Amino acid sequence: MTRPVFPLTLWEQIDLQALHRVRDRMIAHRTRLISQMRAFCLEYGIAIHQGAGKFRADMPKILADDANELSAAMRCILTEIFGELTELEQRIATMNREIEAIAARSDTARRLMTIPGVGPLAATALLAAAGTGRQFRKARDLAAWLGLVPREYSTGGKTKLLGISKRGNKYLRRMLIHGARSCVTHFDRSRDRLGPWLNGLESRMHKNKVTVALAAKIARILWVVLTKPGASYARSDPAFS
Repeated sequence: MTRPVFPLTLWEQIDLQALHRVRDRMIAHRTRLISQMRAFCLEYGIAIHQGAGKFRADMPKILADDANELSAAMRCILTEIFGELTELEQRIATMNREIEAIAARSDTARRLMTIPGVGPLAATALLAAAGTGRQFRKARDLAAWLGLVPREYSTGGKTKLLGISKRGNKYLRRMLIHGARSCVTHFDRSRDRLGPWLNGLESRMHKNKVTVALAAKIARILWVVLTKPGASYARSDPAFS
C-alpha cells in the first residue's frame, strides 16, 4: 500500500478504509476458523479455553498429545486448519503494523490516540471515514453518525428515549465500544477527569449502559480533537469536562 501523506486526500481515505475492511474480514475469518476447530475438538471430548490467545497456546499441545481421543484423520485436518490460522494471523499482524505506521505519521492520529480507549485502529478508521470532521456541526452530530445517541419515541407531547440508534458507521461504533469496555474495566479513574463521571454512572446503571455512555462520550471528544488544531485530550480543555 502506498503510504499516505496527511491530511488525507479522498483517494487516500478510500485506500485506508479498504485496508481496515480487509483486516476486519480477516479477523472474522480467524474467528470462524477457531470456532470450527473448537467444535471439532468437542466432538472428541476435548474442551478448549475461550479466547484466541489461549486457543493458540492450547492447540499445539492437543495436536502433539497422542494420548487424547483424536483420530489420525481429525488430527491431520486440525493440523492443516491450524496452519491456515497461523498464516492468517501473520497477515493480520502485517496489516496491524501498516496501520500503526500510518497513525505514527499523522499528527491528528497521534492526538486522537491521547483519548482513553482510542488506539491506532480507531484513530485511523476515524480519519479514513470522517476526514477533518468539518462536516459535523457539533460533537453530538458525530456521535449520532456513529449510532451512539438514544433513539427517540415521542407521542402525545411525551418524549421517551430508547436504546442507541445503531445507525451509521457500524465498524467505528464497534471499535469505540470495545475501547470503552476496556476503559471501564482497566481505567485508572483516580488519575483521569473521566473517573468521577464513570463512578457516578456505575452507581446507577448496568455496566453495559456505562460502556455505551462512555463510547458516546469518547465520540464527542474525538470531534473536538479532530476539528480543533493542536487539541489533545492530554491537555487541559474545558470541552473535555
